[in-house]
Amino acid sequence: MRIVIDTNVLYSSLRSKKGASNKLISQLPSKRFQILLSVPSYTEYQEVLLRRDILNRYTRKEILAFLRYFCKICVHQRIFYLWRPILKDPKDDMMIELAIAGDCDFIVTHNIKHFVALESFKPKPLTPKEFICKIGDKL
Repeated sequence: MRIVIDTNVLYSSLRSKKGASNKLISQLPSKRFQILLSVPSYTEYQEVLLRRDILNRYTRKEILAFLRYFCKICVHQRIFYLWRPILKDPKDDMMIELAIAGDCDFIVTHNIKHFVALESFKPKPLTPKEFICKIGDKL
């Protein structure tokens, strides 16, 4: 199973040790699913996670070390075709492009409503909680 993890899931996992986002990220690496990563998605992860509010809990060095580890365990996907604009937020379009290029099964996100235009595409949006249930884990 191949997935794309939206930035808000990584953000949530670092903000709180409770909840589905942290449970999902703490299971990495997993033999049950692969995470796809592109250069644009990595750049967004870095941009968002290095904001001041996260830096109150972690140092810049710790966040960069986490991102390097995350990058190491992901499947690197090149994107050759842009689908935009599909959604209102171009950063969400970037996640769709990654999911389509990598023949992804799911986009794991807290913002399901942002991905309603995916009805005609294979990757389906799921919340972290829904994804954890799908792979057979309990919260």
